[in-house]
Formats: sequence, C-alpha cells, structure tokens
Amino acid sequence: MVRGSSAVNRRAVHKLRQLGISTVGSVKIKILLCCCITLTLLVLAGPASSFMGWTNHGNSSDRLSSLRGRYAIVMNTWKRYDLLKQSISHYVSCPRLDSIHIVWSEPELPSKSLKSFLNHIVQSNSGNGHQVELKFDINMEDSLNNRFKEIKDLKTDAVFSIDDDVIFPCSSVELAFSVWQSAPDTMVGFVPRMHWVDESKGKDHYIYGGWWSVWWTGTYSMVLSKAAFFHKKYLNLYTNEMPASIREYITSNRNCEDIAMSFLIANATGAPPIWVKGKIFEIGSTGISSLGSHSERRTQCINRFVTEFGRVPLVPTSVKAVDSRSVWFW
Repeated sequence: MVRGSSAVNRRAVHKLRQLGISTVGSVKIKILLCCCITLTLLVLAGPASSFMGWTNHGNSSDRLSSLRGRYAIVMNTWKRYDLLKQSISHYVSCPRLDSIHIVWSEPELPSKSLKSFLNHIVQSNSGNGHQVELKFDINMEDSLNNRFKEIKDLKTDAVFSIDDDVIFPCSSVELAFSVWQSAPDTMVGFVPRMHWVDESKGKDHYIYGGWWSVWWTGTYSMVLSKAAFFHKKYLNLYTNEMPASIREYITSNRNCEDIAMSFLIANATGAPPIWVKGKIFEIGSTGISSLGSHSERRTQCINRFVTEFGRVPLVPTSVKAVDSRSVWFW
C-alpha cells in the first residue's frame, strides 16, 4: 500500500512538472507527501499501539464500554470554600463527567449553605444533558490518605483526582481521559515529576526532581495526583494493600500521598505513567508545595518508600501526549 502511494505521488509530481508548475506545484507536492505519510501512520497505528502496550487486555465488550464511559472527579479540599465553589462550577460542565466526590476531612461538617450552593451549581450547569451527581465523602480523621480512600458506590472505572486550587480546561481533561482509556491500568496526568539517583550518597539513595528537572531533561517517572486519572481499583489497593507504615508516615508528615500512589501503581503495572500536555490555572496561592524544605521532605519520602517496597518501582519515560489538532509540528 505504501509503495502504491509512492508511485501515485511520483506520477503526480511528473504531471505537475509537465504542466510547468513550480512554486504552486511544490506546495501541492508537499500536501501529497503529507497525505502519504498520514496514510502510512494510519496503517501502522494498530501494530504500534499493541507494541507500546497501550491496549486494554479485557474482552471487546468491556473495552467498548470503557471507550463510551464517563469518569468521576475526586476532589481534595480543606477550608477553601471560594476555591471549591470555583472549581466545581468549572468542572461540572465537562462533557463526560459522571459524578463529583468532595473529600471532606474538616472537623466540622459542610454547612447547609455550602451544600445548597454547590447542589444548585451542579443542577444548573451539568453538561450535555447528563445530570452530574455531587457527594461529600465525610472523613472523621484529618489525613491526606483520605483522598485515596475507597469509594464503595463509585459507578465509573475512571477517577480524576484533582485539588480544589487547580483548574484545567474541559478540553484538556477530556484529552487526558481519552489517553487513560487507551491505557486504563496506568496513571495519566498533567503534573510530571522525576526521581534521580543521588550519586554523592551512592546508588541506593534518591532525590526528588521537581518541574525544572523534568523541563530540562524531558524525563519523568511520576505524575502527581493533584491532577491525574487512574482506575478506581487503586483506591482499594491504597486503602487495603498499601503498607500501614506508609499511610501512618503520610498522616504524621502531611505530605507525599501522591508519591505513594505513584509507587503503588508503578509497582502493580511495571509501567511508566503518561504525561498529558495541558494548560494549568492555579487559583490558590497556599499549599504544601509552598512551604520551605518541600523538595527535601519529598526526597525523604522517596527513600522511605523505596525501603518499604524493597525496590524502586518507578519507571522513567519521556513520552508526552499532546492534542495534535493544536500543534503545527508533531
């Protein structure tokens, strides 16, 4: 098929030369070449996707159901009601959203006025005629582990874990969901991070690499759960299979639950996460990452988790998913 396309292309070039077309002809030649390349990529797409492992190994009906499915948002919040209202107001209009679960760990229950306001927003702005369900998941203990607590009545396989102080356009969220559907066992997100060997301390000691190290090298091994898709089965694994010592460490240090989830999923799959390019709008200015010694504390977490797991399950990668419709060269 590729040879035939090349032959057609050569005949087209010869024809253009016979007609004496130069500048305009060269443009048409480029267009024809692009068409040939596109056709070749389409032919090879099936085998390539299988080779990369980006396929659902379930039966065809399950895969079809997943491709037509929806996702649930699990949103972590803490005494930032204006940000919570702004985030809910935005995400409720996303086309394939099924439900929103607000992870509530405050000592006081959500007020009637807050619940009434959010329910009104959800009922008034649900997208595509689908009524989004809003729930408060109340926790008696204040722990960052609560954001990964198993949700018994979760209807969707896909979970979009998001903080209340970051907003992504619905188009970016939908792109990430489509990427996740092609690789539902892995973690797909917008905020990449990396772990590095600390050569000054030996090959068994690691450093947490922030955004700048990812930007400089193009390599990452984690995507943070402040904005990431993963399968709901990992909520069960985190709640029931994660070593209790790790969960206790996270509760006492109020940090690194996102790194622990990255370790958990990488340990289960042996595969890297997938970074999706998307524009992020940070609507809040306070958080754990703004505190001093943040990177040092994260480095301590990585080395602690390596000891608990007995190895480094994180898999580095340089793959990035982008929406080809929004770029000229890809």
